[in-house]
Amino acid sequence: MLQSKSHRNGAVSEIYGDSWYATTMVDTPRRPALYSDLDVDVCVIGGGLAGLTTAREVARRGWSVVLLEASRLAANASGRNTGFVLPGFGADADKLIARVGFERTKDLWTLAQAGLDYVRDTIASEQAPSVDPQDGWLYVSKKDNSDEFVNYVALLGELGCEIEGWPTERVRSVLRSERYFYAINYLRALAIHPLNYALALAATAERDGARIFENTPALSIDPSGVRKRIVTPAARLRANHVVLCGNVQLKSLMPRLAATMIPMTTYVITTAPLGDRLTEAIGYRGGVSDSDLADNHYRIVGGDRLMLSGRATAWPRNPRRYIGALKADIKKTYPQLGDVDVDYAWSGTLGITVHRMPQIGELGPGVWLASGFGGHGMNTTAMGGNLIAQAIVEGDQTWRQFTPFELVWAGGVFGRAAAQTRVWVKRLRDAVEERRARAREAAHRLAREAELVQAAQEEAQQQQESQQQQEPQWSEQGQSAQEPDAAATPDNEPTTAVRAEADHGDAVVAQAETAEPSGAVGMERGAPRRRRRKRAQTTAEPAVEHDAEA
Repeated sequence: MLQSKSHRNGAVSEIYGDSWYATTMVDTPRRPALYSDLDVDVCVIGGGLAGLTTAREVARRGWSVVLLEASRLAANASGRNTGFVLPGFGADADKLIARVGFERTKDLWTLAQAGLDYVRDTIASEQAPSVDPQDGWLYVSKKDNSDEFVNYVALLGELGCEIEGWPTERVRSVLRSERYFYAINYLRALAIHPLNYALALAATAERDGARIFENTPALSIDPSGVRKRIVTPAARLRANHVVLCGNVQLKSLMPRLAATMIPMTTYVITTAPLGDRLTEAIGYRGGVSDSDLADNHYRIVGGDRLMLSGRATAWPRNPRRYIGALKADIKKTYPQLGDVDVDYAWSGTLGITVHRMPQIGELGPGVWLASGFGGHGMNTTAMGGNLIAQAIVEGDQTWRQFTPFELVWAGGVFGRAAAQTRVWVKRLRDAVEERRARAREAAHRLAREAELVQAAQEEAQQQQESQQQQEPQWSEQGQSAQEPDAAATPDNEPTTAVRAEADHGDAVVAQAETAEPSGAVGMERGAPRRRRRKRAQTTAEPAVEHDAEA
């Protein structure tokens, strides 16, 4: 159940959700709405990470730029996600290779890595307050798919990604859960406070000359002519270039553009402080993901709180409905944490394209698009904002690397239903494969234990046989020491026994061997020794036996 917090700001929670980010956001000024007409070089529509990056980079190059935000800065996915700044894209690397070839895929991955580095460098150079960057992202497998894992690690290495492949033992020494097998550690990835990073970007853009207006939605755009006209509720703008930076929130302004994305809502919780038991369970400070979809992404925040996102849906719902399911996910992975209390629960809606790649480019003369970043938005928004700023100001053509990923209708309601079904099927298939992997691990463990037991038994048996082989020698040596003339004396007891054994033949020997086990327990060690001595003497004294027969 969600714990009530008296220190929460109701107005802030209404905008940013009942999130841990809203509670820990830095003080920031309220930007005014636009009430007067303006003429600028560039108008950026959308105050998320892509729009803020574009505005900053255009302003740094000396051009006049205005950013319009319909609500508050980073109020949607940019300020609500788990804060993972990762290399690559939402699309799998092998699918990209199949679509555009290896060399072009490698170039795209280089651009994505540049976006990640941009975030890191901005945080460091601007000394962004309370962003709290943590190095690393651990992508964990819940399946014992060693061959698939090794192949993927090799592919990422060929693409230039700095990674480490972790075996199961190392994974479980850091993430103390029996659910996990192999992992890939992305060394240059980051986990940050995304809302505070967005606010730091805004402050930097304004310092470089950008003007930002909140609560100013763009109602319409006239893209004809050199000077584009943008209408807002209280004013109008004219600009040489218009940059659309948004996802499904652009529906009212550009419905056909919004129709190329499937809205997926993911739900996030942050626990109450868990103390030492959290660090005892999770020894990794970066981000952790154990799913390909928007499920089970988590990290430690605030020192001893656990933030977890998951349970994606194609239609937004109240995040409180998913608190129980997300808590169950925590308990299933880390039962040692027990039942955790939840202090914050919120949701964020992503825009995911059919090809799972961002939409970056020029829609028409002077009209630009940076959209569709869902799934890998923290690095690709930085990448997209830089590419478009370079294209506008410098005429750079690098953005054309994304021309193969055209605008594709996402299927409307049917596309959303198909996406939801895919999430359910993927979750079920992953659960089945996980159970099979753990069953195989348990069977392997039992087989290994059986092998160890069998090896121990065989070793003990060998030692026993070795002792038994040594005992007759010790007995014969002892007998020789006590009776040095036994073999040379024809009238003593052993010689008589040998002659009797020779007279009666093999039948007597067989009867003596058959009768031996029925003797007293105290004779079990003595009787075999006498019998072995007799046989040894029989072999050593054939002449005596022939004389006796004669």
